[in-house]
Amino acid sequence: MNRVHLVAHPMIQHKLTFIRDKNTGSKEFRDLVEEVAMFLAYEVTRNLPLVDCAVETPVATAQAKVIAGKKLGIIPILRAGLGMVNGMLRLIPAAKVGHIGIYRDPDTLLPVEYYVKLPSDAAERELIVVDPMLATGGSAVAAINFLKQRGAQSIKFVCLIAAPEGIDKVHRHHPEVDIFTAAVDSHLNEHAYIVPGLGDAGDRLFGTK
Repeated sequence: MNRVHLVAHPMIQHKLTFIRDKNTGSKEFRDLVEEVAMFLAYEVTRNLPLVDCAVETPVATAQAKVIAGKKLGIIPILRAGLGMVNGMLRLIPAAKVGHIGIYRDPDTLLPVEYYVKLPSDAAERELIVVDPMLATGGSAVAAINFLKQRGAQSIKFVCLIAAPEGIDKVHRHHPEVDIFTAAVDSHLNEHAYIVPGLGDAGDRLFGTK
């Protein structure tokens, strides 16, 4: 668990309560997911390197700091990961956005990519893979595999809620990947839903069943 970062900020925990609530409608759910994603982006970028610079204020020259040219990429896992993108872009608007679509083959039960579109320089960027839920870990592991196959060297995973089973699977396959989450819940039920979780994040984001 040394690479699991539990973000327990009071505002995140407050908003997560309403995200979990089954009576929260799709619009409010989307807004809350976006807000929590922005807070999580703050934690993910906490250790970005800085360099000194000078800036002219209305009064005098100030010695200040800027991020040291670190290039970032946000990679949502379709479709639920889309709900986190705008919140992260509010904090890091210069980040490029890629997309990974994954489905599970009904015969082999193995994850299959059906869509991958990445920034042309993805291998040079620090990539942040986002998905609201880390349940079994299958999609997360597959997405990270696909990124590594395309040359990615630096990858982090960000979710709202994680299950211990998903964390274990990611770190069995990718022990160097840091996981940022607002909560680690109890377990998965027989349908692979996180308990207590928040239900199906994609359905709640987009009003589908």
